[in-house]
Amino acid sequence: MTPRERINRALSHKQPDKLPVDFGGVLTSGINVSTVYKLRQKLGLDSPGTPVKVVEPYQMLGEIAVDLKEYMGIDTAALLGENNFFGFKNEGWRQWKLDDGTPVLIPELFNTKKNSDGSIYMYAGGDKSYSPAAKMPKDGFYFDLEIRQQPIDDSKLNVEDNTEEFGLLNDSDLKYIKDETDRLYSTDRAIIASLVLSGFGDIALVPGPTLKDPKGIRDISEWYMSTASRKDYIKNIFSAQLEIAIENYKKIYETVGNKIEAVFVSG
Repeated sequence: MTPRERINRALSHKQPDKLPVDFGGVLTSGINVSTVYKLRQKLGLDSPGTPVKVVEPYQMLGEIAVDLKEYMGIDTAALLGENNFFGFKNEGWRQWKLDDGTPVLIPELFNTKKNSDGSIYMYAGGDKSYSPAAKMPKDGFYFDLEIRQQPIDDSKLNVEDNTEEFGLLNDSDLKYIKDETDRLYSTDRAIIASLVLSGFGDIALVPGPTLKDPKGIRDISEWYMSTASRKDYIKNIFSAQLEIAIENYKKIYETVGNKIEAVFVSG
């Protein structure tokens, strides 16, 4: 039974030949890049000092390459969006080191600022001319989101401000998704689409980490209070997000058909 068959059998509530395994198929099942590096070294997959790609910079998740998937018996393949959690592409790789000395590869626009206390700021779109979107504490392993809340005027609240990052896919987006799907489909692993644009209700997206200058309600505490004090506004945001998500997944299905086994929608 192939990994794809195994996953599909489990999704159909039928007994597969063995328990399906997922590491890195979705953004919540990844492995920190420091751990991936140590694992690859322990297994002798790389020579000492060989860096590992950071494929998701918010949680600092490491790439789980094909050789490691084979060793661990992983049945899934992750279809990620072209832009990562901070709104820039995973391309133009360059070397970097974590505070613990782990050698990694980071995207070109992974632009940071080291603070006097040893913490590190990260910027949406890699643009340092705006306030930092996140901060990694000294000796930390991942980033915490920064709250960049502007003063709230209830008379001027606009649903579009809180849905700015949830745009419709264009032809370029769909070409990327098709090319990635075709590449992953050839591996015989089950493709799990884990796209930031599908994070309906995801509290991690409320502060607007992909946006340089987020507007609307972006403070997490204020957001939770708004579910009680601004019910109509929150309902309208969710309705708008849902309409965009449905339209996008219609486009994806028309582009790649049934090659995707599952869609991960966080919330």
